[in-house]
Amino acid sequence: MDRPLVQLVRPIVWCRATDRIRDVAQRISEYDQSCALVSTDAGLGIVTDHDFRHRVAAGEVGVDAPVSELATVPALTIDQHATQAAGLLRMVEHAIHHLVVLDETDEPVGVVRAVDLAQVEVRDPLVVRSAIEAATTVDEVAEAAQLLPGTIVALHDREVAATHIGALHAAVVDAIIRRVLQLRRDPVLAQVRYSWLVLGSLARREPLPLSDLDTALVWADPPPDPPPAESIREAAGRILDDLRQCALVPCPHGTGANNPTFSRSRAAWTAAISDWQRDPSGETALLMSAMVTDSRPLTEPELGRTLTSPIDDPTGSSRLVRHLLNEALGFRPPTGFVRDFVVEHNGEHRGQLDLKKGGLAPVAALGRWVSMVTGDARGTTPERLRRGADQGLLTTDEAQTLTGAFQYVYAMVLHEEAEALRSGATGSTFVAPGDLDSLTRRHLRESFRAIRSVQARLDEHWLARLERMSPRASMA
Repeated sequence: MDRPLVQLVRPIVWCRATDRIRDVAQRISEYDQSCALVSTDAGLGIVTDHDFRHRVAAGEVGVDAPVSELATVPALTIDQHATQAAGLLRMVEHAIHHLVVLDETDEPVGVVRAVDLAQVEVRDPLVVRSAIEAATTVDEVAEAAQLLPGTIVALHDREVAATHIGALHAAVVDAIIRRVLQLRRDPVLAQVRYSWLVLGSLARREPLPLSDLDTALVWADPPPDPPPAESIREAAGRILDDLRQCALVPCPHGTGANNPTFSRSRAAWTAAISDWQRDPSGETALLMSAMVTDSRPLTEPELGRTLTSPIDDPTGSSRLVRHLLNEALGFRPPTGFVRDFVVEHNGEHRGQLDLKKGGLAPVAALGRWVSMVTGDARGTTPERLRRGADQGLLTTDEAQTLTGAFQYVYAMVLHEEAEALRSGATGSTFVAPGDLDSLTRRHLRESFRAIRSVQARLDEHWLARLERMSPRASMA
């Protein structure tokens, strides 16, 4: 799945916008392809065999109509250097089966189809995504969502990279939420313009199979006669009930769009973020910094970006940056003395090690800190770390070390949760060190120690690194 898409492209069948549909269909058949590209005044379009089957055969569009009436404009494109994995993810995100591949000058060099990637790996996520898109009721979305756990297990069994499985999982969950919002059409939410956001690991596109659903809501500053805030939150609660029906479990600790802490008007969010920036040591500092960096809007993106505005236009200081770093360093990998690990000393997990808290959280927290300092919260934790290295906040070796540790622990946890899905057991991020083989235990120990080493260097040299960065990051 790491091969560049340019190695897989199929030749392009071109047509003009005025060409008759029957002639284009014949041309596609003659060249043994499944689509044609269309040059239109509005941009590059595409017409596929799916369009012929579902629109022409159904009589929606006549065979003598111009192909422009059938084409999708603009066609979805991707860079020729993108990998197969990136191509698959883009297809699943948009529920499509064809991508137009562009060269460095943004000119089409070919088309890649879902079946050109890896038939078995492509089939399951696209089947789920297509079923969600075709659903006409929330019950039908819930039925389609039942396919997701089995898909995750199947991808795991095919040895697809764990982080790639996480990205596909996030794309399908995004689709479920968007479709439920479209179908429910809650009358209270219809009275306001709002942005529904996902938070945490789902926002970074690296959820685990059994992750809770963390959400937030931003609504536009109210019209003359708005519904009360409490009514808006109650409506959000009804959406969360629908998502629970779709096997997406809202956070049991209240991190949801129906909670006043996570559900506010734009003005209220702006005021809360400003208060946090002025006093980064307050009680809600850790929560607010995580929301600001780990939030991603699924609807009304301009409104949803209210939460990331401090990153786009920072008004903080080195004091704020230091507080954010302290929060990140507060997540300590459990290196210690029980088989070289610190384990739980009491409770149901006595003698066990929390891989999520000890291995994933420290690296994700450093990724959040990098996002705040570099001014870019996009992407996964590894992508954030690479940007930190590109701007001198981390060394290349540090970024690679943290990325390797994160991916190793993430793969361990995903394996455990995939097995829990397979057996119907209750999943857990805890493992007993004694149950691990010696090689796994050694790799895990080395990963934890590597994270601690990077944390120690950042703790000591963070200010010098900020000063070496661009003026934008070197805050007064």
